[in-house]
Amino acid sequence: MRGRALNLLIVLAGLMGAAGVMLAAMGAHRGAAGTLPSAAYMLLFHAPVIFAAVLLQERGFVQPQLALIAAIGFVVGAGLFAADVTLRELAGHRLFPMAAPSGGVILIASWLALALAGLLASRTS
Repeated sequence: MRGRALNLLIVLAGLMGAAGVMLAAMGAHRGAAGTLPSAAYMLLFHAPVIFAAVLLQERGFVQPQLALIAAIGFVVGAGLFAADVTLRELAGHRLFPMAAPSGGVILIASWLALALAGLLASRTS
C-alpha cells in the first residue's frame, strides 16, 4: 500500500503543478488584480514539496509516517486553498465557508509535520 500511496502523491503533485501553471496563465490574461495568482502560487509552491517529502521518506531521511501525513496535508491544504480562491474568482462563490483558511491551516500543520519528521529521524539515526 505504501508504494501506491507514494505513487498517488507523485501523480497528484504533477497535477497540482499543471493546474498551478494554468491558473498562473489565466491570471496573467485576466490581470494581476484578481486572486488567481494566489491560487497558482499555492499549488506551484507545494507540488515540489510533495515530491521532496516522498523522496526524503524513500531515502530514510525523515520519519516515514509523518512525512506521508505531511505530503497528504500539502495536497489537501493547497487544493482547498486554490479551489476556494479560484471558485471565488471565476464563479463568484466559495467552495464552502472557511475553505481557504482551512487549507492554509492544514498547510502550516503539514510544514510542521515535515519538520517534526526530520527531527524524529535525526534522533533515531
